[in-house]
Amino acid sequence: MSSNAPVPPFVVVEDPRYRAHHAPPGHPENSDRLVAVSTALERYRSHLRSLEPRSASPEEILRVHDEAHLRRVEATVAQAPANLDPDTYLSAASHDVAMLAAGASVDLARRVARREARSGIAAVRPPGHHAESSRAMGFCLFNNVAVAARSLQAEEGIDKLLILDWDVHHGNGTQHSFETDPSILYVSTHQFPHYPGTGGAGEIGIDGGAGSNVNIPLPAGCGDLEFVGVFQRVITPVARRFAPQMILVSCGFDAHRDDPLASMNVTREGYLAMTSLVRMLADELCGGRVCFILEGGYDANGLIEGTSAVLDGMLDAQPELPPNIDAELGSSLRAIIDQVAAAQAAYYPAIDTS
Repeated sequence: MSSNAPVPPFVVVEDPRYRAHHAPPGHPENSDRLVAVSTALERYRSHLRSLEPRSASPEEILRVHDEAHLRRVEATVAQAPANLDPDTYLSAASHDVAMLAAGASVDLARRVARREARSGIAAVRPPGHHAESSRAMGFCLFNNVAVAARSLQAEEGIDKLLILDWDVHHGNGTQHSFETDPSILYVSTHQFPHYPGTGGAGEIGIDGGAGSNVNIPLPAGCGDLEFVGVFQRVITPVARRFAPQMILVSCGFDAHRDDPLASMNVTREGYLAMTSLVRMLADELCGGRVCFILEGGYDANGLIEGTSAVLDGMLDAQPELPPNIDAELGSSLRAIIDQVAAAQAAYYPAIDTS
């Protein structure tokens, strides 16, 4: 690309149809979540280009999910309102909305891969990272980020992908989709132990995929210091060693200090620091190609602050990187880093335990 070529836009996917996935009364995964995200987007509109979503094809879904699961979701909406598990509901429009969420994630990722967009965010629902190949789980029907990753490999020639999951809950479905596959590195920061109970540091991948999972379990009460510290000392050296061609972020905002479904203390400044570090890695390793796909986040203020932090970090001409955080002996941060470093010693010796 010449120096005079136009800079590709930052793309946002949002659509009122995502609000037609109607929640039961009192359910935390409801359409008000996207009202909060839209509120955050308002002051950035002049810097964004909108992408109208389209539905995923069955072929795209079946790269991750088995056909029985796809048919089960289709069939159960006919009985709506209904539940696929105690947490995961269906309304009459839920199948169509979930296909729209997966399709939007695919299209955003493919446009970024082709450099038609510099980067972008998909403000979609329902979320996806708990959905297993054969079942819905934890509010999630189809695994949006996993479907996007497989589409990038099948359609865009992207061989190596980093999926970075900073949702406060471990993405069991994403991990299980790729845990035998060395071409996709799944890295997760999450409260542990917490729903869904997976994501221990020793879960590093299986067989030929050993080293393809890097789980960073965090105890309740962690905040900006611990999250930014593990980004600097674990995620940065791991990403550099893996050298992805593109980054997908499972972008949940439920580690925010106001979120009702977890016990973490991340602030707007923490999300801004994490975004700046992701952008640095994307610029350094994969030509800036990074997509953020909405996962959880169940407090309006947390969603507003998290979304605005991501946009500030991605749209700033020169984002400021956070200062290096010390991992002091006896600190929670040092204990987390040491645990992950021990589990990953054979694969990522560059994890910074100093």
